Amino acid sequence: MTESTVPLPSARVRFADIPPQFAPTRDHPVRVRSRAVPAGERIALHMHAWAQVAYASRGVLRIGVESSTWIVPPSRAIWVPPHVPHEVVIVEDAYLRALYIDESVVPAGLESCRVMEVSPLLRELIASIDAADLSPARERLLGALALDELTHSVPLPLSVPMPREKRLRALCDALLADPGNADPLEYWAATVGASTRTIARLFRQELGMSYSQWRQQAVLARAIPLLSQGRPLSHIAQALGYQSQSAFSAMFRRAFGESPRAFMVRGHERRQESKALEEDELEDLPDGQAGR
Repeated sequence: MTESTVPLPSARVRFADIPPQFAPTRDHPVRVRSRAVPAGERIALHMHAWAQVAYASRGVLRIGVESSTWIVPPSRAIWVPPHVPHEVVIVEDAYLRALYIDESVVPAGLESCRVMEVSPLLRELIASIDAADLSPARERLLGALALDELTHSVPLPLSVPMPREKRLRALCDALLADPGNADPLEYWAATVGASTRTIARLFRQELGMSYSQWRQQAVLARAIPLLSQGRPLSHIAQALGYQSQSAFSAMFRRAFGESPRAFMVRGHERRQESKALEEDELEDLPDGQAGR
């Protein structure tokens, strides 16, 4: 797999190591694993026999598969179906809850990766399944309700599709590393040794969108971590190649149906609601278990 997520230079690479007690089975089809994960950690390419919902109540994640990369904002989640190779980069210090779902109970209609909203109900269900000494009957009931809630989760347009064609892949990798670069397509085509017409055709053939549409997705992916850091909108707009804050906000509103501030405030409110739960859980864990 060609690197699609432009990992942080100081990333600490780990391999997926999931303790057996968290692996879902037919008898225990929904499991939750929660832990604090530091920024810069990268979980190398791996896959599971089960589905996964990676939910960061705080922090930003970046998930990469062969054909796409996703940015997961705070208090949102990403759905990864069974048997999909993926890697994870922790962009900002995160409190990560992973919901593992046995293949036998995966809801219909969730055949591909997607970033999704986490409703207050789903958030509380995940926290409840994560509780210690959960009875089998309660575990089944909570798990079934969580699965139903997942089918109603609203997907977010935070996917950046990645091509296979060598020249287009090189161009997209360069733009992901510098999404604020406003150079025209002619410039980028020349850097990979192709004509503008050829690159425009490849965008349509391989990704089903134009260069400008793809670049907007790359800009949105980069904007999320900057917004979560609380940077001024005017600075973010300038860094991402927009001539004004209003132009950036208008683009964001078209994509998400709300302003950048509203999007992040909603996530902040949910993070505040989750913070007390996280602190209580960490206090209740035995010494040395906070990073389980």
